[in-house]
Amino acid sequence: MEIKLITSESVTEGHPDKVCDQISDGILDEILKKDSNGHVAVESFATNGLVVVGGEVRTNHYVQIDDLVRKILKGIGYDGAESGFDCDSVGIVSALHSQSAEIAQGVDEGRGDYKEQGAGDQGLMYGYATNETKELMPLPIMLAHKLTARLAEVRKNKTMPYLRPDGKSQVTVEYHDGRAKRVETVVIAACHSDKASLKKVRSDVLNKVIKPVLGKLLDKKTKVYINSTGAFTFGGPAADTGLTGRKIIVDTYGGVARHGGGCFSGKDSSKVDRSGAYMARYVAKNVVAAGLADKCELQVAYAIGVAQPVGIYINTDGTNKVSEAKILQAIKKVFDFRPKAIIDQLGLKKPVFLQTAAYGHFGRPGFAWEKTDKVAALKKAVK
Repeated sequence: MEIKLITSESVTEGHPDKVCDQISDGILDEILKKDSNGHVAVESFATNGLVVVGGEVRTNHYVQIDDLVRKILKGIGYDGAESGFDCDSVGIVSALHSQSAEIAQGVDEGRGDYKEQGAGDQGLMYGYATNETKELMPLPIMLAHKLTARLAEVRKNKTMPYLRPDGKSQVTVEYHDGRAKRVETVVIAACHSDKASLKKVRSDVLNKVIKPVLGKLLDKKTKVYINSTGAFTFGGPAADTGLTGRKIIVDTYGGVARHGGGCFSGKDSSKVDRSGAYMARYVAKNVVAAGLADKCELQVAYAIGVAQPVGIYINTDGTNKVSEAKILQAIKKVFDFRPKAIIDQLGLKKPVFLQTAAYGHFGRPGFAWEKTDKVAALKKAVK
């Protein structure tokens, strides 16, 4: 019997990097509400008492950055001095400028060397799916996300009112011959008020967060580490500088699948870092849902300004039920990977991106790239 330990981590919406992801995607959504053709590439930086927003924007819609940043911070829970990062008093610097005209001519239909809308950048993107969970996602990252989401839930509903927004989880799953059997280790870091004792925090996290989420996957041998430095009362951007795009593995598959390197948040869908990765997930999920393979990893790559991808390949890790060549042929027949087609297929001009910026971009209901509406077409195409 082959035994493997696979680990993934997640962070709460109050983690400094996730704060920045939400600010960047909040700006994107605010622009898309009034200008669906807006182009956005925004980065955010947060540290003690300060948020800096910078990047490139092309839009006919004005956004009041200060008000939007404060609203997002308040929604996360940074709503007073006691939270460690006060939305009302934090300094905000905006350094946005217009999009490069040379990039614009490559992504605008009918301009540049090619008449179709081209990719907003070069690069390679990955999508992945596995049938080990109902979400068709790897189990370790799904468990890690559920733990951090639960930390936010018990903070906001006052079950554990002394918690603060910052927090992290990490889950190590033990696999026997490729099948998940148990949780070997769980790690939680939960920022809290100094009025709550470490003993109480550890007891409450174990009984109100870990056990309800992990349930029967826990056993007597499971190792549990809660605030294992012995103190976590100073957190958030005041304690740890945040930056957009630093949690790309948390955002995707928890390290189980490969990653092309580009982050998602703050980028409109002309940037194939985002739209290409969403499309790759959509394709991989439909392949697995169709029963063509138990696992599917798909890579797609682009040249800036060019519509058609320069390369597509799949890897099913030997779980394919028909040849990978047939699956790839079916994928190319059923799916259109040109940027404009992806945007239209997945509705990526709608302001849906702020909700992606915490607890993962994949494995969550409601997003177009999570639909399995191409199953029948794929099955037909491989016959």
